[in-house]
Amino acid sequence: MIYAEKDVLRWVSEDEWMMGILRSAQSLNLPDWWVCAGFVRSKIWDVLHEFNERTLLPDIDVIYFDESNVNEAIEKHYENRLKQRHPGIPWSVKNQARMHTVNNDFPYSSSTEAIAKFPETATAIGVKLDEDERVVLTAPHGIEDVVNFHIRPTPYFSETEEQMEYYHHRVRKKNWQSV
Repeated sequence: MIYAEKDVLRWVSEDEWMMGILRSAQSLNLPDWWVCAGFVRSKIWDVLHEFNERTLLPDIDVIYFDESNVNEAIEKHYENRLKQRHPGIPWSVKNQARMHTVNNDFPYSSSTEAIAKFPETATAIGVKLDEDERVVLTAPHGIEDVVNFHIRPTPYFSETEEQMEYYHHRVRKKNWQSV
């Protein structure tokens, strides 16, 4: 079967738990925000594998882009606000306007550009809610790899030997060769 972005949007929209997570992230009123990576990838794989139980996530990645305040302490403040709203959720909040320094890269221009530079195409995906509470998807490399269980590096992670080593380490660590 061929899946389209509308299928992913429907799967997320119909998942009450995911919608609660998105509403919580939206409540922070962050600029250019997304809930991304494993949050979306795992949902897609769970649906396609017909799992009855949600795959446990090591964290829920909330990203945003705000050049006006790149202090890491504000990210912890946002994480604490989310933890108050949803205790027990492993929140991770990161301002992509500062993450280029952590990643030893050129500055990013947006959260979507940062997502495009995630290690794997299947993980370079995010969702958020628009003003009308509709789910919006960003997938800079498309959804074909994630819906076909194809794990490969993003073009950015194919550029250097060091990046490829990191990519291969992640694949082994996450045991994705068994997907």
